[in-house]
Order: sequence, then structure tokens, then C-alpha cells
Amino acid sequence: MKHDLKKIQVSGFKIHDFYYIIINMNNKRLILILFILSLVTHFAFFGHPNQTVFDEVHFGKFVSGYYTHEYYFDIHPPLGKLMIAGFAKIFNFKPEFSFAQIGEQFPDNKYMALRFLPSLAGALLPIVIFLLALQLKFSRQAAFAAGFLVAIENALIVQTHYALMDGFLLLFGFLSLLFYFKYRSKILNTKYLILASVFGGLAISIKWTGLTFLALPLILEIWRCFINLSYDKFIKFLKSAIFFIFIPLIIYFSVFAIHFSLLTKPGIGDAFMSPNFQNKNVVKKFVELNIQMYQSNQRLTATHPYGSQWYTWPLMVRPIFYWVSENSRIYLLGNPVIWWSSTVAILLSLMYVTRHKIIRILLGGYVLNLLPFIGIKRVMFLYHYLTALIFAILILVYLIENIQPFDKLRARKIFIGLVIASAVAFVYFAPLTYGLPLSPKAYDARVWLPSWR
Repeated sequence: MKHDLKKIQVSGFKIHDFYYIIINMNNKRLILILFILSLVTHFAFFGHPNQTVFDEVHFGKFVSGYYTHEYYFDIHPPLGKLMIAGFAKIFNFKPEFSFAQIGEQFPDNKYMALRFLPSLAGALLPIVIFLLALQLKFSRQAAFAAGFLVAIENALIVQTHYALMDGFLLLFGFLSLLFYFKYRSKILNTKYLILASVFGGLAISIKWTGLTFLALPLILEIWRCFINLSYDKFIKFLKSAIFFIFIPLIIYFSVFAIHFSLLTKPGIGDAFMSPNFQNKNVVKKFVELNIQMYQSNQRLTATHPYGSQWYTWPLMVRPIFYWVSENSRIYLLGNPVIWWSSTVAILLSLMYVTRHKIIRILLGGYVLNLLPFIGIKRVMFLYHYLTALIFAILILVYLIENIQPFDKLRARKIFIGLVIASAVAFVYFAPLTYGLPLSPKAYDARVWLPSWR
């Protein structure tokens, strides 16, 4: 194959040849490559450690509640816990473990059933990002680069490697956006609008921050409607608004109805509710619980040594220790190459926001996923940035390919350099991602900032 790209060789392997093979594959083969890569990164060392990690101490108790039927209280909606409990039941999981503290050892291997669905959600996410990028008219090489970067982003892997909820949130949320943009490009096919609404409803049933995945399409629909107001545009907007409000609300309510039907016995969660809570109908329970969830969120004042403010997240100032044992650690630490280059891309994108529609859309998604945290007083963590990070990655690959002076040749060189550097960084920080042993000297070499300790 003829080309004008300078040959780059690593141990005799011609990387530019592999690059051309990749970008000339059809979408199905690229999806397969991404999925295999993502399965490897998300299921590597699966089950390690056989001890509770970070917030598994909370979510493990909540999942167990569906087996004992004892009422529990959580500040987040219950869908993620329901999904994990339902899947674990297939493997005869029983609520025999206390989840009392981080580092407590599991008695058998049934805990792995609790971690499987979050890991699978994380493994599927790069494919969704690849398809979303294609739907936004990214080239195949840019879309593949976006999916590749998401597949090897260390913090995303950590957050989806254990029985935590954010993998579901990200998968459902970006699926909602994927189907929304399919709806816009397929002559307003209602099937895609319904799917976008369904996955948006699933996202908010994981965490309330999933509302941003519905807010972005609604804002875009409002803009399209009122920029050149007409009766037809208003009707189309009304149709979209109805779907994006009522279908998610039905799904959200249904999830709580299932939740209440399973938690029929007194439990530690009763302390948060009114004395007659268990004797009201499902609608009243739904209203009271959601009010209590909101109020409890507002009342949280506890600090945490690894808490961080929203404006520090783009710089990855304060990562989080999830698990520590002798010379092994699990650290919610992002891939510095991906993280910091995407932050630079966000700053650069401000110069082009008026000239590029795609940048406006993606930057809007980025901002929407930071805005909710600006007014929150309770302690927040670096993982709250992960949704915005994916928008930043999409902006990064879009800028490389579409903004001058990056012609096609230069863009290809940059993509190759970015992919290689990101892959090297992934491998370098992998021991902190998977909890592998490191000597004190090797650990210190990976602590680049004083605030990372």
C-alpha cells in the first residue's frame, strides 16, 4: 500500500502498516478489535483482590438487602444495585458477608458475580463511544482513536472493575446520546427517539447525574425549535420533549416499584423514613424516598482525605486510594497522557466553539457534566469527572483531525503518537489500576505530584 507517512518501527514492527490496516477495516472489524481490547483491559486480573474495595462496602450491603428483604437507604436510585443482585442470584450468591470494611476478605469466589456486570459495562463503553463518534461524523480513524483511548483510560477501568455504579451510568448515558443522534440523522425515526429516552431513563435510575444525558438533547431540541420558529418545528420539539420526560419518568418510577416490592421487612434504612413509611402506597413511598434522598444529599457534611473540588478534576490533582495491602495498591488515577491532553483540548476548543457545531455540542456535554457539581456542598471525588472526561476525549480527537494546521498527514502522525504514548502510560500505571505489587521505589516513580500521595 502506497503512503507518505514516515516509517515508525518498534522492535522491527512497522506501526504505520498496522495503522493503515486499522483505518481501512470496516466498522464491524474495528468494533471487534475494540471489544477484544476492552475485554482484556476490563477483565484483566478479574476478581483481584478477593477483598472489599472502596465503596463495595456500601453497595455490597445494599445488594444483600434484596436477598434478606430488609429495607436499606441510599442517596442514589436503586437500578444498579438491582441489576447486580439479579445477576448474582444466577450464581447462588447469598447475603452471608458483612461488607464491614475495605480490605475484608471474601469467604468464597461468589463475590465475583457482583463485579461482572460493572466490568462488562466498562468493556462495552468504548464501542458505544466509537459508534457515537461515527454518528457525529467523525472519521473512522478519529472514532477508533476515541474508543481506544476510553478502553485504556486507567481511571475508567478502576471505576468499572468493581461492584460500583458508574459503569452503568456511563454505558446507559452514552447509549442514550448515540440513539438521539441516530434519531436526528435518520429523518426523525421515532424508534431511535424511544431508545434514547429508554436509556436516558436507565441512566437517571443509576444516579441523578444521568439527567445530563437527557438535558443535552432537550437543549439541542429547544435550540433547533426556536432558532427559526415554525409550527412544524414546535410540534417536533413537543414530541421530543414528551418522549424525553415521560418515558424516563415511567422507567424511573418502575425501578422504585421493584425496589419497594423486594424490601418488605424492617431494616437499617427505616431510620431515614417516616414511621408509617412501610404502610403507604407505592406512589407515596416513591415521593417520600426521593425527597429524603435529596435532603440527605444536602445534609452530608463529612469530609474525606481524598475528596476534591470540581475545578481540580481536569488537572487530576487528587486521585483516590481504593485499596491498600502491603506493597499493592488500587488507585483511582487516570492515564496522564489522555487526561491532561484532553484538558488542553478543552481549552483549545474555546477558540473554535463558534465555528464548529460538533465542538459546541461536545463542549455543551462537558459543561453540563461539571455544572451540577459547582453548587454541591458535600464531599466530591475525582470519579465525578468521568462523564465529562469522555466528552473531553471526544473533543481531543475531533480537534486533532479537524482543526488547522492539522492536515491529514499531520493528524495521522499525532494520532499514532497519542495512541502509543497513551498505551505506554496505561501499562506504566497498570499496577496501580489492578492492585499489583510494586516496590517502594517503583511506587514513588509513579507518584508524579505531591497531591497524589
